[in-house]
Amino acid sequence: MKRAVFTRAAILTLTGLGMASLLWAQGDKSKRPSPPETATGTVGGASISINYSSPSVKGRKIWGGLVPYDKVWRAGANEATIFETDKAIEVEGKNLPAGKYSLFAKPGENEWTIILNSETGQWGIKRSGDANRDPAKDVLSVMVKPRKSARMQERLTYQVTSPGFVLGWENIEVPVSIK
Repeated sequence: MKRAVFTRAAILTLTGLGMASLLWAQGDKSKRPSPPETATGTVGGASISINYSSPSVKGRKIWGGLVPYDKVWRAGANEATIFETDKAIEVEGKNLPAGKYSLFAKPGENEWTIILNSETGQWGIKRSGDANRDPAKDVLSVMVKPRKSARMQERLTYQVTSPGFVLGWENIEVPVSIK
């Protein structure tokens, strides 16, 4: 009788420890296949930060493949990408108040739409695979031109530069001007 109680207690303890370690591992976002990254910088006196998850190419066709053309994309992986500015700025000539926004993109072969949306904190896609974006909460939408990058970029990156920010992945860069 005592042995059965001890065995059950040991099994329950080991199961609990196993579940706790799984939950703890899930909380460590740096271990994800698309780990979190942050790009920061100052543009025209405004502090800009972009928080995103950085997927890899892994031999896949990205543009027009994994990321379809003419469909809104979460501009990263996992949670929606977050763009934050501490001062009002102009993005491609359009006013954007200081604040925190989800950043989405609609890639095209020759032109992209960059979208900043007031809803934040959501997972980047819905179960259907569509971007988790409420168009009614779009604050700003601008058109930009992608360009061929000088080298292949395995991981998605954002860089905040003096003229704005640049999304780079696979064989393209997408510059967005900020003043």
